[in-house]
Amino acid sequence: GGKDSVETSTIGSISGDAAAMASSLPHGPRNPRTPYPPPPARPLDDVDRALVRALLDDGRLSNAELARRVGLAESTCAGRVRTLRDAGVIRGIHADVDHAALGRPMEAIIALRFAGHTRQSMDSFRERIAAVPGVIAAFHVAGADDFLVHVTAPSSDDLRDLVLDHLTSVEGVAHAQTSLVFERIPGVRQLG
Repeated sequence: GGKDSVETSTIGSISGDAAAMASSLPHGPRNPRTPYPPPPARPLDDVDRALVRALLDDGRLSNAELARRVGLAESTCAGRVRTLRDAGVIRGIHADVDHAALGRPMEAIIALRFAGHTRQSMDSFRERIAAVPGVIAAFHVAGADDFLVHVTAPSSDDLRDLVLDHLTSVEGVAHAQTSLVFERIPGVRQLG
């Protein structure tokens, strides 16, 4: 991704910002194995969806511009956005950066398969992977693999070292398959 744009958090990713925001919500303590806060107390209406859509298009919008685009008073707009944040619908706004411009041109998705599936080993890996330098996101998935890890690295040697030092060296990892990313193609963000 070489575009200078802003996107909201990636669904299913392990993100310190998203985790901190979710744990500060007024729902009480959350289960650390549950990556998302509970659904909003009320269904989203057309105004909520318009606000989210506008922020997905440009997360840098000022409240005044967001209110103008959606057709709300500025105070109503600010209150609606605050409610969406408090409900966990908006989990954060994040910069979409060009990793190559930051000196990390190698991008890969690494599929990991564990030999056993104890809760302790999965929880331990989730906590560990979030702190590994170069990890953009990690996804705990169903299917043949247990985790998909999206990483960046300065070089192929650094990518190899990341895989060997931080992924395949983890107790219980039985298989790792690295796929290089040639191009990132953004999808259409649809609201349910």
